[in-house]
Amino acid sequence: MEKEIICSDIEGHKFKVPVSELSFRPSVYAVIIENGKILLSKQWDGYDFPGGGMELGETIEEALKREVMEETGVEIAMGQVVACENSFFKLTFAGEHVHSILMYFLCENIGGRLTMDNFDENEKKYASMPEWIDLDNMAKIKFYNSIDSVKIIKDATRLQGIADRG
Repeated sequence: MEKEIICSDIEGHKFKVPVSELSFRPSVYAVIIENGKILLSKQWDGYDFPGGGMELGETIEEALKREVMEETGVEIAMGQVVACENSFFKLTFAGEHVHSILMYFLCENIGGRLTMDNFDENEKKYASMPEWIDLDNMAKIKFYNSIDSVKIIKDATRLQGIADRG
């Protein structure tokens, strides 16, 4: 009998999926903190870190810079790894099930302006203007991802403090 994995969808519904039906999807996300705020992508009625799936032939840094520019309009300098997680989920618009490796990087905002001009066709269906959110409000934020976002933010602020003292 083929091994099955528990996947979840955007609403948190869980279901079994045969491993043979999974696609592998490495993805990268930016944790951008400045002046006591974090830049988050607005999605549906919640948030996520700016980022997404890597394309074949892209380096991690190229994918991270492209995804952040697409979702926020901000140009970044990539810093150190904050966390590396994995997730099994159903992509909302593609309908495919994925095994995703999620890599989170502490990044610095080096230019640009917040915009929705670079959204792809799918992002236009669910995303809106990215926002700078006070770090004090993290426990109240609804995140659309399967990881402990508040822990990642706390780890990033700790790493940023070490880097600033550096």
